[in-house]
Amino acid sequence: MKLKKVGIFALTAVLSLGLLAGCGEEKTDNTSTPEASSDSSAASEENGTVDLGGAKITMSGSTSMEKFCSALTEAFNADCNAMATAEYTGSGAGIEAVTAGTVDIGNASRALKDEEKANGLAENIVAIDGIAVVVDKENTVADLTKDQLISIYKGEITNWKDLGGKDEAIVVIGREAGSGTRGAFEELLEVEDACKYAQEVDSTGGVMAKVAATPGAIGYVSLDVIDDTVNTVKLEGVEATEENIKSGDYFLSRPFVMATKGEISEQSEAVQALFDYINSDKGQEIIAKVGLISAK
Repeated sequence: MKLKKVGIFALTAVLSLGLLAGCGEEKTDNTSTPEASSDSSAASEENGTVDLGGAKITMSGSTSMEKFCSALTEAFNADCNAMATAEYTGSGAGIEAVTAGTVDIGNASRALKDEEKANGLAENIVAIDGIAVVVDKENTVADLTKDQLISIYKGEITNWKDLGGKDEAIVVIGREAGSGTRGAFEELLEVEDACKYAQEVDSTGGVMAKVAATPGAIGYVSLDVIDDTVNTVKLEGVEATEENIKSGDYFLSRPFVMATKGEISEQSEAVQALFDYINSDKGQEIIAKVGLISAK
């Protein structure tokens, strides 16, 4: 009888360990070989899955990163039993929040400034985004040089007829101060504090809507939000495409940064798991699906 009881206890222990192992992985053989266990660990690493027990992660920042962050948090929370959330307050506000320690991650659609890095922030580039220049559907101008684009935003060229288009005033639309898209656009063109905006809009979607509805309008938006409500202008004869950004032929591109206070290795287990997830096969699929370019 004693031997039978010991055997039952041992079997119960083995079954319990088998049920506890893994995160979202189905175990069909509790006596798997070392080779099978190794393969399972590799698959888990590729998928970036880990059970976080409902751990919270807070993010705030760039509105341009909303599409990516929404897809990322939805998949990550489901796969890893987490509660990651993001607010879309603009890149500047996101950087301020992570610097102050009120959020775990500050999302910025631009590179970090030297002073921000000096304040202890780590620049974690997770993807690359192209900035597209858009005009209303009736505009016949299909290509601009860099110098022409600069002159438009500085208010030096004010009519489309001077660019081969119809006799129509140019309505310069831009993002609000503190926007990562605006910061990247102005920095890439070297027109910081020199732009003559007719109107400043506080979201990427807002720029798209305003340009689509305004005759003579021109604006700039993230590559991944482009649709058929506007025309996308070539720059120096180059289309705003992923291939052209990767090759370096298209000059308006910028990083998507998920800034942390200190290196990733210094963050909580949950935050480290989020970055592991981004670098996993699943995370890279999300980056491609929302129209971004991998930073790996």
